[in-house]
Amino acid sequence: MAKWLPIGFDEAFKKTIETIIPLGTEMVSLPESPGRIAATDMLSRVDSPSINASLKDGYAVKSEDTLFADDKNPVRLAITGSAAAGEDMKGSSVVKSGEAFRILTGAELPDGADAVLAEEFVDLKNETTIMAKKIAEKGRNILPKGSDVNVGQCIVKKNQLLTPGFAGLLAAAGFSRIQVFRQPCVAIIATGDEVVLPGQPLPDGKLYASNMVTLSAFCHLYGMKSITVTAKDSADEIRKAITHATERADAIITSGGAWTGDRDLVAKILSDMGWKQMFHRIRIGPGKAVGFGILRDKPLFILPGGPPSNLIGFLEIALPGLMKLSGSPAPGLKQRAASLSSDLYGSDIDWTQFIFGYLEHNGSKTPIFHSLRQKGRLQSMAEATAIAAIPEGETFIAAGSTIQVQIIP
Repeated sequence: MAKWLPIGFDEAFKKTIETIIPLGTEMVSLPESPGRIAATDMLSRVDSPSINASLKDGYAVKSEDTLFADDKNPVRLAITGSAAAGEDMKGSSVVKSGEAFRILTGAELPDGADAVLAEEFVDLKNETTIMAKKIAEKGRNILPKGSDVNVGQCIVKKNQLLTPGFAGLLAAAGFSRIQVFRQPCVAIIATGDEVVLPGQPLPDGKLYASNMVTLSAFCHLYGMKSITVTAKDSADEIRKAITHATERADAIITSGGAWTGDRDLVAKILSDMGWKQMFHRIRIGPGKAVGFGILRDKPLFILPGGPPSNLIGFLEIALPGLMKLSGSPAPGLKQRAASLSSDLYGSDIDWTQFIFGYLEHNGSKTPIFHSLRQKGRLQSMAEATAIAAIPEGETFIAAGSTIQVQIIP
């Protein structure tokens, strides 16, 4: 019976993260990579830029020639050539003292030149002569070879979250594809005789499977695919739905039927199917009936049917587990500091209490957290942008206190 006793939230979270192993990897194109987790270190294949390039339209010069140049004392320089972006300048020209080379943005710096004087500081005397009116110190308006990335430089590390910026950096480093951890396909099974698929007629006494839609939406928000299905309160139907889900998905979530009532069949069915239960019931409110285990080598999460319990169980346990399955090195909702607008009360010192709320950004560095406890269940969940927690060992946090809250994307 000990395994059925509720465990603390921290222990449940730890068991979940330590049990789940990331899926295999796949290659994706760079435009598809943002939001994915790199599966390997990426070392630059090239120098970028591959040349010492001009940052301006202007004239490549020797910096020492412009040492005393200004509007009143311009320096005369002879134009000896020109360069545009993409031209190979190696060995084709040399800038000597007293000379200048017409150069366009992105063009390779000719040998002998160590600065670029922008054209707005030049008077064009004729086709062969300019008057330099400003000092161009050494390195001025030059993008050195390899200054963005250089050969062999590690530009992306394994387990790093990829962004559009890194996609561009990888392209500059010579890549068109990257190996990432595979995103899971999640099967979400809504159980209950009362559950109706959205879009169908709603008979009296029934309700739409809004939990299922919410969970599926979160999965898609995090780049995961989802399969949704309903199953009536029948052991055979639930067993068939779970079996089918293990054949089609990488992870399974059951919604409803998580407790010990006459029609709460999920845990018993899973036990009969031989799942490896890690825990069932956590000392959290809402969401105490949450369970987690492994069935046919795939993570399976039991979530209660009540909307607040369902969503808290998903956000605090199932979502971090799915993120770990996706290769995330830091699974779970992001956190930030917030100041409490009102007192927060917990019901039991041995439990973790979660509270939906929203953040008010009033111009200060620390936003204000407002509880949504007085709102209806679905309305408070829809309006929530953050979650506050009263951890085990506490039953009260005073208004004005600064705490870490979780951000709901």
